[in-house]
Amino acid sequence: MAFPSTPSALWSVSLLTALFAAAVHSNIIYDDDPLQPVTSDETVSVGGTVTLTCNVPESDNSSLQWSNTAQQTLYFGEKRALRDNRIQLHHSTPTELSITIADVQLSDEGEYTCSIFTMPVRTTRATVTVLGVPGKPQISGFENAVPDGGKVTLTCTSTGSKPPATLRWYRGDQEVEGSPNVVESIPDDPTYNVSSKLTLDVSRSDDNALITCAVDHPSLAPGDKRSERALRVLYSPNAQIVPESNLPREGEKFHLKCSGNANPEPTSFIWEKKDGELPPMAKVDGAFLHFERLNKSDNGVYLCLADNGIGNSQGEYTLLVQDAADNSADPTAMSTSSGVDHAVIGGVVAVIVFILLCLLIVLGRYLIRHKGTYLTHEAKGSDDAPDADTAIINAEGGHSGAEDKKEYFI
Repeated sequence: MAFPSTPSALWSVSLLTALFAAAVHSNIIYDDDPLQPVTSDETVSVGGTVTLTCNVPESDNSSLQWSNTAQQTLYFGEKRALRDNRIQLHHSTPTELSITIADVQLSDEGEYTCSIFTMPVRTTRATVTVLGVPGKPQISGFENAVPDGGKVTLTCTSTGSKPPATLRWYRGDQEVEGSPNVVESIPDDPTYNVSSKLTLDVSRSDDNALITCAVDHPSLAPGDKRSERALRVLYSPNAQIVPESNLPREGEKFHLKCSGNANPEPTSFIWEKKDGELPPMAKVDGAFLHFERLNKSDNGVYLCLADNGIGNSQGEYTLLVQDAADNSADPTAMSTSSGVDHAVIGGVVAVIVFILLCLLIVLGRYLIRHKGTYLTHEAKGSDDAPDADTAIINAEGGHSGAEDKKEYFI
């Protein structure tokens, strides 16, 4: 076939080529056109998988095609056109062509084109937005412990976010306000670095308090990426003397412990007895004061001076030694003894009541068995008399057996 060589012919071919190319690359939507393809924009995070779907309301057996941002054909119908194993056919019918792109990278962001090869060619575009997932935040500024009453400035940084992430600060469970986020773009990279600062006035109550920096970003669920660090606060002692027990008894072993309640812990302890010297049997062992055998002479007020290099503090304790057999100061012992006495008394009463009940039962049964038994021999003669006259004589005392007139009753 010979191509026209006249200028007018060449101009006509060029015009047709330009019109075809414009039709292929245009995003014209034909209203109520049953062959116009329809797509939707998609958002995906780096490393995720995105599905691109192209539909036409009706089919005239024309093939659908997906092209990438560089207008390279990815799939033509069910046929793979680009050798990229990340791109797979998801679904193909005369009215739909769906593909998936796995392990999405930032370079995959852009406009993808779906075309249907009718006359004229109809196209539509889908924009794929790729989110740069921010890295785990890093907190700096904890290099040294902070003195009680001082200030500390912490810095939180997160890299690789797109769009820029938002950093939030928390002190325990409460959100606290830091400085505005500083966003820094990366040369030759579409991602951003974000940083924020937090300045705190600290006290001894803040020692070991958790400070958290959390990242807020569309690619993350709340709380997905956060970092926690514990504050370290230096403070002087608040000395307290703790006894081994609350009931020191004469003749027993006993000790007192000096608790510094400081950071760092005290390294120096000085024990004294107010208004006197330590007892000869009392031995100092750092934070402990040991008594090998308590005596009433040990009574008194004991002092402990704790020092940790930052400051010092003095605690005191009043020792009152109890008699060895004295339970009056022990409510527990009294309660226990009283409880035992009550139990013994209750047991004795129960036994006595049981014995009385048994006796009453035996006596009652004996009375019931002999109830109504009454034996008399006054009229015994009338039973043996041969006639009535004799019987009357016998009944009036006429028979000589006076000993037979006996009565038996219970």
